[in-house]
Amino acid sequence: MKISLDVHTHTIMSGHAYSSLQEMVAAAQQKNLDILGITEHAPGIPGTCDPIYFRNLHVVPRQMGNLRLMLGAEMSILDTKGTLDLDEFYYPRLDLRIAGIHLLCWEGGTIEENTQGMINAIRNPWIQIISHPGDGTAKLLFEPIVLAAKETKTLLEINNSSLNPCRNKESALQNNLEILRLCKKYEVPVVLSSDAHISYAIADFGFIWPLLQETEFPDGLILNFETERFLQYIGA
Repeated sequence: MKISLDVHTHTIMSGHAYSSLQEMVAAAQQKNLDILGITEHAPGIPGTCDPIYFRNLHVVPRQMGNLRLMLGAEMSILDTKGTLDLDEFYYPRLDLRIAGIHLLCWEGGTIEENTQGMINAIRNPWIQIISHPGDGTAKLLFEPIVLAAKETKTLLEINNSSLNPCRNKESALQNNLEILRLCKKYEVPVVLSSDAHISYAIADFGFIWPLLQETEFPDGLILNFETERFLQYIGA
């Protein structure tokens, strides 16, 4: 099936990525995507853009040839309360609002407390996608997370970068297999993301495909193949 979208990527504005916005757009067009999402890190990550960046996103065209560009933020979940690192003032200006746990700015607790922090972020009405929940940065209970995602229609991401062996995320493989099995059991859609930090990695899901095969995950629960369904699901 045709990959229509990749909505979690970063440009040089995130401080530790290597391609410009226009280079990312050109690569997405070459790969015949319908939608490219660029979601720069919010201020909790060292070296990322100033919040004024998110205030000025209106200057960037959202349609470039056949490609729809969606600009947003990957916010960090900071603690077990589900606190995010970008003020709500900026949220209406974003096409995409993603939240995830990052080691550089995470204050965790017990596995139950960590799980509650992620569930609180899932229940935040602004958040559309939870990034790399299975990467192992925090110990989590995945069944309540999947059920909360189903209840709120918040997408859980299966993140290709987290599965790259060079990242040394030892629990990522088994965690993502568990998430996929639970999403299959409860019929919860997921979104596949490259988390590309350079243009060449856009829409590269090479580490994800074996997990989908192992779990016999239904194509119908993967929203990367259906542009309009994805947009409808996240309320875009």
